[in-house]
Amino acid sequence: MAVNQDLVGREFPPTAPYLVGREKVREFARAVFADAPQHTDVAAAQALGFADVVAPPTFAMVIQDQTLQQLLAQEDSGIVLARTIHAEQRFTYTRPIVAGDELTAQLRVTGIRMMGGNAMITSEAEITDEAGAHVVTATSVLLVGAEQSTDEGEAA
Repeated sequence: MAVNQDLVGREFPPTAPYLVGREKVREFARAVFADAPQHTDVAAAQALGFADVVAPPTFAMVIQDQTLQQLLAQEDSGIVLARTIHAEQRFTYTRPIVAGDELTAQLRVTGIRMMGGNAMITSEAEITDEAGAHVVTATSVLLVGAEQSTDEGEAA
């Protein structure tokens, strides 16, 4: 089954709110070697004008993952996880993510580009805070590899 071109323009329901925890930010910062003090030290973050520790920029992927799970769960998508890799990621911030934020995300598939049987699926997750204000747009490109030919005459 090929990737369904009708996915382009499809919007998914907003995710359940995600409460950004201080320890989650600290764990993530350690995992990605983000060693700036505002990622782990409340006083350092407050000295910079933030209410609590500041998440590294790639932390938005934690929230965006919930939206990508919605996409991957679509039975009509034609996306086969075993042939899918995360090819590209971009973030466009209005403001940093801070511990204590309650964030919701909504995914929209913005494009599909076919290349020799492979499909590059671009999607954007708009992540907003509890007041509905934009925090970050997370843009992902998934590369779905072509189906393998199963012709009997092919050599293994």
